[in-house]
Amino acid sequence: MDKNRLEAFSDGVLAIIITIMVLELKVPHGSDFAALRPIVPVFLSYVLSFIYLGIYWNNHHHLIKAAPRVNAAIMWANLHLLFWLSLFPFATGWMGENYASPARTFTSLPSAIYGAVLLLAAIAYYILQWLIIAEAGPDSKLAESFGRDWKGKLSPLLYAIGIGVSFYLPWIAGCIYTFVALMWLVPDRRLEKALK
Repeated sequence: MDKNRLEAFSDGVLAIIITIMVLELKVPHGSDFAALRPIVPVFLSYVLSFIYLGIYWNNHHHLIKAAPRVNAAIMWANLHLLFWLSLFPFATGWMGENYASPARTFTSLPSAIYGAVLLLAAIAYYILQWLIIAEAGPDSKLAESFGRDWKGKLSPLLYAIGIGVSFYLPWIAGCIYTFVALMWLVPDRRLEKALK
């Protein structure tokens, strides 16, 4: 399969995922700022998920461009990643809709499920990355460009901590998930260097 076709398919799936997420934002009943208050948690969880999907879209683009070729294992690994990313609308909506008003925090189980989806998407991305590096060869510039990959190793650990913390202090789990997103917002130039 042509890697441009794989990337185009993935881009289309990600666009649909974002569309589904934005459709979960309900129009408020009222025309004052008080009418917006109930949808703030849903909007905040949407923003976080949109940032995550943007990060995956950006890194996926660079990863596929760096791939020397695409084989069946890479295609299945890509579908595996898209499966977990397709659960973002569900996890995002559930977390946003179950904001505990008196405590002013997200609730435990939806927060933990959100973290689990983040964790499983990160693992799926790592598998895809590993297969593409294996296809390029262990001595390739691509393999060399990943180096220690501290962000790739730290992220799943933080997600796992966030999942555990969700059952005691869901707001701290939300902070952990936000921290990981912010950590990935810093552009990663390794793949760009490998492509040159």
